[in-house]
Amino acid sequence: MRKSLLATLVTAALLAQSAHALDLLQVYREALANDPVYASARYTLQAGQEAGVQGRAGLLPQIGLGGTYTRADGERERAGVTSSLDSRTNSYRASLTQPLFRWANWQQYQQGKLSVAASEAGFAQAQQDLIVRVSQAYFDVLAAQDALASVQAQKAAITEQLASAKRNFEVGTATITDTHEAQARFDLAVAQEFAAQSDLDIKRAALEQIIGKPANDLASLRPGVQLTGPQPAQLETWVDSAQNRNYRVIGQEFNREIAQREISRLQAGHMPTVDLVASRGHTKQRGSTLNIPDDTTSDTTTVGVEWNIPLFSGFSVTSQVREAVALSERARADLENARRTAAQEARQAFLGVNSGLAQVRALEAAQISSQSALESNRLGYEVGVRINIDVLNAQQQLYVTRRDLSKARYDTLVNSLRLKSAAGTLSEEDLTQVNALLAPPSVMPNDLRSDSGKPRAPVQAAEATLINAEKQVLDVLHAWAAAWSALDAQTYLGFYGKDFKTPQGQSRRAWEAQRKRILSGSQRITVKIDQPAVTITGDTATARFRQIYSSDSHNETSDKTLLLKKQDGKWRIIEEHSGG
Repeated sequence: MRKSLLATLVTAALLAQSAHALDLLQVYREALANDPVYASARYTLQAGQEAGVQGRAGLLPQIGLGGTYTRADGERERAGVTSSLDSRTNSYRASLTQPLFRWANWQQYQQGKLSVAASEAGFAQAQQDLIVRVSQAYFDVLAAQDALASVQAQKAAITEQLASAKRNFEVGTATITDTHEAQARFDLAVAQEFAAQSDLDIKRAALEQIIGKPANDLASLRPGVQLTGPQPAQLETWVDSAQNRNYRVIGQEFNREIAQREISRLQAGHMPTVDLVASRGHTKQRGSTLNIPDDTTSDTTTVGVEWNIPLFSGFSVTSQVREAVALSERARADLENARRTAAQEARQAFLGVNSGLAQVRALEAAQISSQSALESNRLGYEVGVRINIDVLNAQQQLYVTRRDLSKARYDTLVNSLRLKSAAGTLSEEDLTQVNALLAPPSVMPNDLRSDSGKPRAPVQAAEATLINAEKQVLDVLHAWAAAWSALDAQTYLGFYGKDFKTPQGQSRRAWEAQRKRILSGSQRITVKIDQPAVTITGDTATARFRQIYSSDSHNETSDKTLLLKKQDGKWRIIEEHSGG
């Protein structure tokens, strides 16, 4: 029943916020419509597609129509006789030229087709670049938000510790040193908050530059999201794909072929040309010459073959060929550079994904340890074995670990997209898969609770209290295991309540002495809690888990059950036994 209620509440929160929060796929579609870099690539493609039409034109007939109209007026005097000249001539001519052999035109036609293919490859690369740029800018904003939230959480914690240090100093239970240290940390946190806010504004502006509109709330990664490694898992497969399928490599291959055909096109300057020519002409002349009327009309039709053999062009053709050969070698070098660059990008992204996954796993473990360390230090501070600065250091370590964990996840996701882009396989489907890992801000993070401990709407107060109680018990479990692993007897024993039922009917004093002897006599103890399940009933909690115990002389994994009770506002262990 409780889980059903929680699911309903979470769904309600998701629906309430989805209209306001943008996810990664929505941002990408905004970029498709508004990004000027992508728009430039789209128009470049449109222009490049015309190269095919222009190249084919050299193989098609050339048809022309022309004409003249002339008028001649004059007088002529001979032997005292004056004669007049008055004539009108109107002629027009239609011509057709069909190339039969023009090697240069054929090579230009082939170059046109290659240019179209190169333009399409360039546009495909621009599409992949847009996916990567949008994802990088999107996760940069999330990382900046996490950094700001971390600083603000530290600031809130330091504020609380500063107030506590001042109160303790006033009543004489702490020194002025605690107050000064907390004040210094608070001032530093304020400065860091300004810097983090500025960085967030910059990252958000970078995203807005791509999508052309304000970027409001963004969907974040779901809690506890599990990232997977690249498939296939062999680096050589990705490198081979990058060297052959990367769109920049493909574009350079087309450019190299174009450069090679340019050599052949220019060499055609030494070759003959043969054309089929046909024309139809009409001429009509009216007027008089020497006072003699003269009206004539003529129609002519010609069909034939015209050829031309170039003999000498001042060495220009030879020079142009040498230039084209040099440019072809440059294109070959550019292709090799593109292949090496794509391979290096694939290697870097592949290693980035794998190292990112390892970093995520390590930081997840560090987060648990940091949480346990914080709870232990808080408890130690309450019982007087830790000081204020210890708690602040533990809090800072936890917040920094959370921030670094989020950043590692973002970097891993972006590197996975970069890897596919380098291999030439990145598509919108890959972006959809990443987008499926996101959730609106309403269900993020920390078990639906704010840093202040107040439940986030629309979660009801009773449900939020239950969730918080479970979280508190889990925190106590991890802190208890951390104190046990640290061989810290005083903190460890502090987790047990006054009415704890000691095993085998021992007295509380005898039992504590025995536990102290065991801890002080051990060189190493490691206790881990796996698969914890907590049930809350009023002020009593039952925690079941698998305990993984390791010491100098003994290793054991067993099921364990702890019964805890809330005493003086803290969860304390009142019963402990093995088994379910």
